[in-house]
Amino acid sequence: MNIIFRTTGVALVVILAVFSINTTLAIESQRNTQHDEHSHEHEKPVKKATDEHDHAEGEEHETESLVKEENHEEGISLSTEKIKVAGIEVDAVFPKKYLNTVYAPGEVKANGYKSYLVSPRTDSVVINRHASLGDHVKSGQKLVTLFSETMAQTQADFLIASSDWKRAKKLGSNNISERTLVEAENIYKGVYGKLVAFGLTKQAIDKIAQQDSATFGQYVLIAERDGVVLQDDFMQGQRIEAGETIMLLADENDLWVEANVPPNKELNLALGSPALIDLNGYKYQANVIQEAHTIDPITRTRTVRLSVINTGHKLHSGMFVKVYFQFQSNSEVIAVPEEALIRSSDGDWTVFIEDHPNEFKAVEVTRGRSFGEYREVFGLESGTKVVTRGAFFVASEIAKGGFDPHNH
Repeated sequence: MNIIFRTTGVALVVILAVFSINTTLAIESQRNTQHDEHSHEHEKPVKKATDEHDHAEGEEHETESLVKEENHEEGISLSTEKIKVAGIEVDAVFPKKYLNTVYAPGEVKANGYKSYLVSPRTDSVVINRHASLGDHVKSGQKLVTLFSETMAQTQADFLIASSDWKRAKKLGSNNISERTLVEAENIYKGVYGKLVAFGLTKQAIDKIAQQDSATFGQYVLIAERDGVVLQDDFMQGQRIEAGETIMLLADENDLWVEANVPPNKELNLALGSPALIDLNGYKYQANVIQEAHTIDPITRTRTVRLSVINTGHKLHSGMFVKVYFQFQSNSEVIAVPEEALIRSSDGDWTVFIEDHPNEFKAVEVTRGRSFGEYREVFGLESGTKVVTRGAFFVASEIAKGGFDPHNH
């Protein structure tokens, strides 16, 4: 019996001990759980703040990159050496008055006031030529030798009249009548004048008496002024009628340009108005000397004639040129050279400006009126430094960077 009670007591003690241990473990586990939850509650805000900080830093870095990239796209920096080699020129632009230009096609003509037509005054045959097309001749120089039956008869009449006049003068009024003396003189003067009318000079007339019979009827036409032979459409042996042109001599130092202006084009051109003649990029200053008031029935244009000094002798009769009539603008405008304007990829007109030394960027502008080699532009402030020469090179250098040089 004692043994039973002893065994039962031991079992109870064991049970109580196990229960006590489990209870302790449960309490400890609950505490740990509460501690972990508390720890997580403190850790979550810290992680969130860290994430927000990292995100802000990322956005700032991205914005910084965009700003850098945007600044990079605005332009390019070039070394002083490269600018010098490329011939880039930068000038500040300011408002000022320019000459407005109006274009018209034109043709170079010989100066009709300083040209000379060489032609026989009687039907003749060409014996020999002494000058050819393009030759520069001097006044008094031989041009062509002709033969004429009429000239031969006139030369013979001159010899007779000259002889009669000399004999009459020698006899005098004491031996012959006054009428005979006057008649001999008048016949001589009439034949002499006829030879002059045929184109003979005083020296040529004086030599008629010494002329060989084989050359009787031959005579020479000479240059009446300095000039260039612009026309000589004849052949030796050819018969030329009286008044037909043999040669055309023109003074190429002072030429005409005839501009063809549309009839509906309103131009207030006073005599002496300036104009610019363009021959393949070579420029000449000219002045208006005449303006037609009738319309050409063939070209349906009116002609404006200009006088131009042929500097360098590059202009020749028959050449086609560009004529730019010039008018001063009424107000001051900002203009840049035509070569300073570059088209962007979307078709807009741009110029390159220098904001800082050797740094260039593209700025969009709107084109206005043409002033010859200059073009009025809108969108630039007075004093802006613009690339006036070498703009294409700047655009090419920017394009090499792999971005749009025109900020688009």
